[in-house]
Amino acid sequence: MGKSNSSRDWTQIYAIYGMDQWQTLLFLLCHAVLFSLLSIIFVFYFDSIFHFFQTLFPSPSAARFAAGFSGAVTSISSVCLFFAAANFMYSAGPLHYEMAQRMVGSVYDWSSVKLALDIGCGRGILLNSVATQLKKTGSSGRVVGLDRSKRTTLSTLRTANVEGVGEYVTCKEGDVRSLPFEDNYFDVVVSAVFVHTVGKEYGHRTVEAAAERMRVVGEMVRVLKPGGVGVVWDLLHVPEYVRRLQELKMEDIRVSERVTAFMVSSHMVSFRKPSQHVVGPGEVRLDWRC
Repeated sequence: MGKSNSSRDWTQIYAIYGMDQWQTLLFLLCHAVLFSLLSIIFVFYFDSIFHFFQTLFPSPSAARFAAGFSGAVTSISSVCLFFAAANFMYSAGPLHYEMAQRMVGSVYDWSSVKLALDIGCGRGILLNSVATQLKKTGSSGRVVGLDRSKRTTLSTLRTANVEGVGEYVTCKEGDVRSLPFEDNYFDVVVSAVFVHTVGKEYGHRTVEAAAERMRVVGEMVRVLKPGGVGVVWDLLHVPEYVRRLQELKMEDIRVSERVTAFMVSSHMVSFRKPSQHVVGPGEVRLDWRC
């Protein structure tokens, strides 16, 4: 998978696209500040806290250890929460944009792309990256962004206009588990940090949730033209997708190196739909050049 050298100032990314799940970021920051304040209290009022622990532990050494241990845990917790908040903010903006460029770069010939699909387009970072690439190549192609929320698709269209690629973008509301498109319809199908959210009502690690995610992968393959390319960047469950793609006899399956996003493991996987039916499992290549 090719790595794009393009970069962008993170303030521009947030100015245009904002942030999904800002409540999570606010939750992390509030708790980080709370634990920081508790750490400061432990520093300035350690003797008082020590005397309190003496009422719980008969041994002075045990009480001092308990007070010190509690202060250390509080301080470490505040650092971890600040780190988690920073990683969440980075993942939602700059990293998402960087991975979108990598995904675009993993499709080697955009000049022949007439129709592309972004499943779970969200704020439109990947969608607009694809549209920008179509614009650069002088293509007459278009990219369709599919999302479960009509409100999201309207917001995404606005970001496309801000990026100057509105004429290349169409947004549609629909169910990703039953894509509202014909078989063999798109030249390229992409999705970024979305598939893992499908079936979450069953719990992420349940058989039912895994089955729902596999339905999405199957739908991606169904709407992809023979010879077309699919690229997915997602959290945690990429090995499941690889196994499903092998079962569906996809070709040129490539898995990127591990990337930490939203405090968990993520990978990018690309594949090509064969021009004709093939027999036997597909080969999986680990591509560490991303």
